[in-house]
Amino acid sequence: MILEIPKSEIKERQKKFMNTLDENGLDACILFSTTDIFYLTNFMFRPSERPIAFFIDTNNESHLFVPSLEHLHAENYAVIDYVHSYPEYPGEVHPMNILKELLKANKLNNAAVGFDADGYSSPKGYSGPLISDLLSFKKTLSIKGWVEKQRYIKSDNEIQLIKESARWGNLAHNLLVEYSKAGSREMEIEGRATHEATRIMFKTLGHGYKPYGNPAHAFYRGQIGPHSTFPHSQNQNAQLERGFNVVSQAACDVWGYKSELERTMFIEEASNEQEMYFNHMYEAQEVAFRTIKPGISASEVEKEVQKYFKDNGLQHLVRHHTGHNMGLLNHEAPFFDLGDHTILEPGMVFSVEPGIYVDGLGAFRHSDTIAVTESGMEMITYYPRDFDSLII
Repeated sequence: MILEIPKSEIKERQKKFMNTLDENGLDACILFSTTDIFYLTNFMFRPSERPIAFFIDTNNESHLFVPSLEHLHAENYAVIDYVHSYPEYPGEVHPMNILKELLKANKLNNAAVGFDADGYSSPKGYSGPLISDLLSFKKTLSIKGWVEKQRYIKSDNEIQLIKESARWGNLAHNLLVEYSKAGSREMEIEGRATHEATRIMFKTLGHGYKPYGNPAHAFYRGQIGPHSTFPHSQNQNAQLERGFNVVSQAACDVWGYKSELERTMFIEEASNEQEMYFNHMYEAQEVAFRTIKPGISASEVEKEVQKYFKDNGLQHLVRHHTGHNMGLLNHEAPFFDLGDHTILEPGMVFSVEPGIYVDGLGAFRHSDTIAVTESGMEMITYYPRDFDSLII
């Protein structure tokens, strides 16, 4: 069991990314994506109105540009060559003007530079100039999505962290089921299950565990009874009733890495109609499992699932694609979607979650986390999926 990514692997990530820059004729880069910065430096921080940036100079040395309140934090945790900071935002001198001088001092203005965005952005009150308004470069190229593409294929360490996430998500889900009784309300159930799962997790893993996100938790997100037909509902503090179908969710972050577990369940009993739709959802997921293997496109998986729905006259009840990659974010590219032709490779980690939504009745959706292997796929989540086990 591991609970973190070793520094040696972070350095390997940086080296691989530098090679990609070089292969594309770039001398340097500037990144503002908080997820990509964590991936490349191991520095997890809370983004705010204060700008932050990562850049690689023409000597392949790495730099972090942070507000002064993060300086010591970065020095202690980041796998980085240099940490630079500025006093405060907006400050007497805007931080982006300080970054401009730093980039000039490291000769990026005379280089071919890739950047993921033309400046920092934040919904928390930030405003500031664009990089292109501050500085001219020898050449520029958008590299938005390049680090995300590098994140497509997970290392053995990353997959171990995702598996650890799934273990604790499974515990939280078990507790959610234990407390899900007719007459109970959503927030009470979720609160009890999440609190107990988190307590057990901390007690078991000790001080070495760092979530860099949320520890073990389970919830319904409002998908209770007829209201579950809204795939991305929000908590309604709904009351469970006998005969309701519910869509549960459980997850856990381990060093920022995530898994996804969702189940369609029934409170005490289910009708023949509910069982019918459940079985179709179950079979659609089985179609995806049988199709997933390296060397095919992500769109091929979706094509087979949609064929099953069409053959059974259910396509009008489908509201989303079959799944998505995941890792440091709960939704990452590529996607099991008709428009995504990315070729599957061993080490990719996906959710598989075809859904059926029947107005007035409810939703039918399982979600399981899987890893693409050399010969097919490996199931990472493991809570029971069959109909009889999910009448609670």
